[in-house]
Amino acid sequence: MSRHLADTSHALIETLLAEDSDPSCPILIAGPTASGKSGLAMALAAKSGRPIVNADALQVFDGWRILTARPSLEEEALTPHALYGHIAPDQDYSVGQWLRDLDPFLTQPKAPIIVGGTGLYFTALTEGLADIPATDPVIRAEATALFKKNGLESLLAGLDAVTLSRLDLNNPMRVQRAWEVQRQTGRGLAAWQETTQTPRLPLSSVTALVLDADRDWLSDRISRRFEVMLDAGVLDEAHAMRPGWDPDHPSSKAIGAAELIAHLRGEMGLCDTKDAVLVQTRQYAKRQRTWFRNRMSLWSRLDAEDVAERIKK
Repeated sequence: MSRHLADTSHALIETLLAEDSDPSCPILIAGPTASGKSGLAMALAAKSGRPIVNADALQVFDGWRILTARPSLEEEALTPHALYGHIAPDQDYSVGQWLRDLDPFLTQPKAPIIVGGTGLYFTALTEGLADIPATDPVIRAEATALFKKNGLESLLAGLDAVTLSRLDLNNPMRVQRAWEVQRQTGRGLAAWQETTQTPRLPLSSVTALVLDADRDWLSDRISRRFEVMLDAGVLDEAHAMRPGWDPDHPSSKAIGAAELIAHLRGEMGLCDTKDAVLVQTRQYAKRQRTWFRNRMSLWSRLDAEDVAERIKK
């Protein structure tokens, strides 16, 4: 980050933590995994009394609290939290459902602090969302079977060129969703996205913040956080999830879930499990940073390292 951006970031952090100038203005905090966005949300909520609302597509599911870095029970007791762990592990959940679940919090006297790492949730919130029909379970099963049998390329082969040009080809969940939309409706995902609804919270009506994290600094944070997860009992959590484990459940897409289950089954050693989880988490953080840079360029950027230092004081 340049010196100018660092200075601007520092000044904005000081202003945010000093006072809540407009409690009716929602605060949006995005950032890559392990960048400290939840800590910033807690610090702001402690001063303002605002509720914290989740904008992470995997933290909505019950079960993997530690692995997905959901707020702890102690943190939830300190300030109101919402839309965390409210969906059963085997249930589908879409960005449209998240927007509907969010609606009641947008009319409260104190506007929420909406925090998470799912860029699609934030762009749908601030730019609008296409009214795409929910996927038929039969189509979903067909897509899952095709992916298992022939891999990601088989799904990509069924997409139109415009959708392919806009899609994150390294994100199997997004690719499968695009395939399901085209298979079910006969229209490509890109075509649906051209007809978006009015955004619930245009950028002009919110304080929109995105944490900008140095790659090496973030990589170290990711490593240290997983050690904390191990100390906090993530293996016990995996043991509790094992009886109902199904790799096709939406919650099973949590980074590290499959590896932890494989470890418990004796299929992976702990060192290999840790290495695999860290590699996947760093790859995910890279995709997040790319999304935030390309799709959220108008958001105010905060230096994640500066935020981490400031909220320690």
